[in-house]
Amino acid sequence: MSGVTASLQSLPPGGGLFELTALTIGIFLTDQPHHRFAAGTSRAAHKPLKKHEGWILPAGTAGVCEFDDQLDVLAVTIDTGLIQEAGSNAPQDFAPLVGAIDPVLLGLSLGAQSFSAGGTLYRETMHRAIAAQLVQITAPQRPGQPDIEDRRLRRVLDYIHDHLADDLTLATMADLAAMSPTHFSKAFKTATGASPLQYVIAARIDLAQILLKTTELTVAEIAYRTGYQDLSRFGQHFKRKTGLTPAKARG
Repeated sequence: MSGVTASLQSLPPGGGLFELTALTIGIFLTDQPHHRFAAGTSRAAHKPLKKHEGWILPAGTAGVCEFDDQLDVLAVTIDTGLIQEAGSNAPQDFAPLVGAIDPVLLGLSLGAQSFSAGGTLYRETMHRAIAAQLVQITAPQRPGQPDIEDRRLRRVLDYIHDHLADDLTLATMADLAAMSPTHFSKAFKTATGASPLQYVIAARIDLAQILLKTTELTVAEIAYRTGYQDLSRFGQHFKRKTGLTPAKARG
């Protein structure tokens, strides 16, 4: 499953006909007072859009998009399987949305290009956050919260603590719980009070505190042993949880 893909495009004045192969969020990064748009027809109507407005279009949408000024746009595409996993039985069955974009979805989408910087678990979590918000907007009827039995939860928790130095993935955890990643994330938070990502970060920082107090390892080595390839990110997470830098925590 490809998940979510984000690309920044700078387009010269003009535009024209289009056809989308995937569900797409288009976020305008420049005001377009002369924007013209149509879906399902080639007869474009005047639809002015401001910065951070845009459209959400289902896969298979064909139409026309025209503009008289240079257009900077962030295009975010979402895999159909991810939308289905989030609870939509008909990910293509909604009317195109044009204009203001839900603020939660807007914030998630604007950060989509940087998701890969936080590791696999962070990327998977944010991809599913976008999919879940899309489903809430386009298909409000959703199934109830699933439960995770103690035995499967313990299996996942043991795996997490045994592999804190690894690039943990939501997919692997969900497989251990015999659930889809989206349903697993909800059930895990219901059971523990934290998302899988939040739980992993807390467990890593807890281990780092122990290593700082009981070993001679450098801060960089401790960061690596607790799953951080990026020392600055390790420092940020450590200070956010403890209020101290790793060096000060060591005393």
